[in-house]
Amino acid sequence: MGEARDDPRIFLVEPEERGVIPLDGFHIPSRLRRKVRAEPFAVRVDTAFAAVLDACASPAPGREDTWINGPIRRLYLALNAMGRAHSIECWKDERLVGGLYGVTLGGAFFGESMFSRETDASKVALVHLVARMKRGGWRLLDAQFLTEHLSQFGAVETPQADYLERLAPALNIRPDTPSLFEPISGERAVFYALQPTTQAS
Repeated sequence: MGEARDDPRIFLVEPEERGVIPLDGFHIPSRLRRKVRAEPFAVRVDTAFAAVLDACASPAPGREDTWINGPIRRLYLALNAMGRAHSIECWKDERLVGGLYGVTLGGAFFGESMFSRETDASKVALVHLVARMKRGGWRLLDAQFLTEHLSQFGAVETPQADYLERLAPALNIRPDTPSLFEPISGERAVFYALQPTTQAS
């Protein structure tokens, strides 16, 4: 992470309690299920990674500064070029209105940041991410820190030692990466997101 947008330094963070969204315990509030099924947004993957990254770094209410500084931005763009970082994007009338991005290693996806310019856009992106992860055989969704926003989806705090025990086998999994990119309807996104991982992949 960076201390601020204009601070060129990077430091590593290893929290004692890690935010994790258990894929088998993923929860979608009923109102959000209806919204995902209604398909208010076109959901795309990696068509505007840099734009998603920049939107996540932009000031927002309650978040005037960002940890995404210049060096971090360059590193994420390089990871995207290597096929290791991906963006899930929500579009409306050809405008990017929300999304998230993260890094994938083996069967683990490390969610980095998300943003919304339309109500629930980042939440719809998260449901699509989980659906595609389950369909493709991923096993771990790292959310870094537990927030009230993520807790509604079933996110929990996991002691770092337990987290590392779960991470090790996930890194050895080889998911079906094309599943991340294949189009999926809102109805199927809800279906896959709520399936046990053993049945979804």
